[in-house]
Amino acid sequence: MTTTIPTESEPRAGRREWIGLAVLALPTLLLSLDMSVLYLALPHLAADLQPSSSQLLWITDIYGFMIAGFLITMGTLGDRIGRRKLLMIGAAAFGVASVLAAYSTSAEMLIATRTLLGIAGATLMPSTLGLISNMFTDPKQRGVAISVWISCFMGGTAIGPVVGGLLLQWFWWGSAFLLGVPVMIVLLTTAPTLLPEHRDDTAGRLDLASVGLSLATILPIIYGLKDLAKDGASMGATASVAVGAAVGVVFVRRQLRLSSPLLDLRLFANRTFSTALGVMMLGAVAMGGMFLFVSQYLQLVEGLTPLRAGLWLVPPALGMITGTLLAPQLAQRIGAGTVIGGGMIVTAVGFVLLTQADAVGGLVTAVIGLAIAMVGLGPGAALVTDIVVGSAPPEKAGSAAAMSETSGEFGIAMGIAGLGSLGSVIYRDTLTVPAGTPPEAAAASHDTLAGAVAAAEQLPAELAGPLLTAARGAFTDGLHVVAGFGAVVMVVVGTVTLMLLRKQDAPAQPSEAAQPSETAEPVAAVTGSEPTPVAVVEQA
Repeated sequence: MTTTIPTESEPRAGRREWIGLAVLALPTLLLSLDMSVLYLALPHLAADLQPSSSQLLWITDIYGFMIAGFLITMGTLGDRIGRRKLLMIGAAAFGVASVLAAYSTSAEMLIATRTLLGIAGATLMPSTLGLISNMFTDPKQRGVAISVWISCFMGGTAIGPVVGGLLLQWFWWGSAFLLGVPVMIVLLTTAPTLLPEHRDDTAGRLDLASVGLSLATILPIIYGLKDLAKDGASMGATASVAVGAAVGVVFVRRQLRLSSPLLDLRLFANRTFSTALGVMMLGAVAMGGMFLFVSQYLQLVEGLTPLRAGLWLVPPALGMITGTLLAPQLAQRIGAGTVIGGGMIVTAVGFVLLTQADAVGGLVTAVIGLAIAMVGLGPGAALVTDIVVGSAPPEKAGSAAAMSETSGEFGIAMGIAGLGSLGSVIYRDTLTVPAGTPPEAAAASHDTLAGAVAAAEQLPAELAGPLLTAARGAFTDGLHVVAGFGAVVMVVVGTVTLMLLRKQDAPAQPSEAAQPSETAEPVAAVTGSEPTPVAVVEQA
């Protein structure tokens, strides 16, 4: 059973909890590492499997879309069957799917295995974050633990290119997926000893109809948008978006009627909660698209090897880790809203700098621009997560964590699909294939920059040089448009965030913090005030 009692202070975590945090960092590192390694592996798997531009986008997108689609389901399931149990099931499934992805023999097989990886990955994030919420009940300790957890996620982004670059330098592209196997073995062997079990014994049943409706909302919309970007307006693409939107309305209405919904939409009535999630998603949209573009720019425009490209991507990732770790201290001094909104403005500055990276000699400019952007996004990632998780009772921590991760993962996937498609449209519209280029090479070059590079390798030098120059220039034009668009979005979002969360920058009064209230703002975890209701959950 789960009961709720008031308390004046929270027990502080000890050595076992902090060691357990190190264990929970393993899947967090892996999920980000898996995506950053894939960016570097794209040119290699494209040359081997020869996917179309649409298939190439699905290879990168489907993982994030499956995570986004199943996060709410898995977060709710973890609350019911136990977060440690679900974490271990997901870890085992992720390891098996990693092996299958590594030995894929076609683009279709890789898309299918990436789908399985996404479903398995959806079990990991809400379970780890939910367990952290239960293990660290002291607000200040929880803020530090969440900052460390997010920093580990960014750490995977930092070491992923380096480790992946080394693997791709000496082995085939499939070796990048095998990184998940030893990580999951370590997790499976240590979790039973170091991690406590938490579940909500009073939770209602899992609504399978809502699970199906959530997927039927996300996937048709994404498919339609990708098709619109690839081939322009068509009846099929428009109908796909319309169907997804219609199913989304049904999903929302069902959640409002259920006594135990898959997604508790009533949480969005809290302005701080909804604003924080919106900021997280839009920031993830911008960063997902820009990281994809910059990683390809380093390899396909600047001509760097995977290892060198990975090394150049370390500073931006370290910048975001720094911003994340500084977030709790900055929030206590100037307020969470100011830190989050100000960070978005800093991100816009980085995007503006990316618009100045040329097709020739723009390496340093691109890396510095990306680094500034990621420094700005770091504090918001930590504070928003703490706001969302800290607002939920302990027995619902998995669901709250899933909602936080859904906004981030869905934003990253949308950024890759939306901004990637926008860049592809600019690339195709601005590319002028030099006269004399064979029709097959011209067609491949119009599809993607990777196709142009592969085609140029089969041409004589007098044709390959002009083709590469034109293709790299067109890709850089796409990078400039996407970065400029991202800068405008970040300025708008940062300004709105500063206005909407300004009132939360004032620290809570002790008398107010001591009074139990169902409508208390969830920023208590950020400002350092003590939450009044505490759930005592029976541990398995």
